[in-house]
Amino acid sequence: MGNTLKIGIVGKATVSVTSENTAEKFGNPGAVVFATPMLVALMEQAAINAIVPYLADGQGSVGTKVEITHMAATPVGMSVYAIATLEELVGKKMIFAVEAFDDQEQIGKGRHERYIISTADFLVKVAGKKQKISAAE
Repeated sequence: MGNTLKIGIVGKATVSVTSENTAEKFGNPGAVVFATPMLVALMEQAAINAIVPYLADGQGSVGTKVEITHMAATPVGMSVYAIATLEELVGKKMIFAVEAFDDQEQIGKGRHERYIISTADFLVKVAGKKQKISAAE
């Protein structure tokens, strides 16, 4: 890795709530509020943003676990931001505390797990999986 990852590093990600990231867009008619899947994505992005400066060339990360509570609805027109703080680091495994806020209040919290990977090795593994599927057809 480049710089050394350490407990306490923080990442942030922000998004505006639009009709494209509402619960209605995800199949919940009339729920014109920020969608939970988009909250998860925002929290993951905050964690990625925290670690990117510390990854060496050829490294990336993958999310493996998300446990969150979506506590409050956010209407179209507001902004939402997520903060991810690295709380645990064991080898290539990272666990983040994640929180999200809109313009008025906290709207979510939880934990997110990621692993540092070699991007090339990961893509080779995925390609191998795809070849197995093609061979089975």
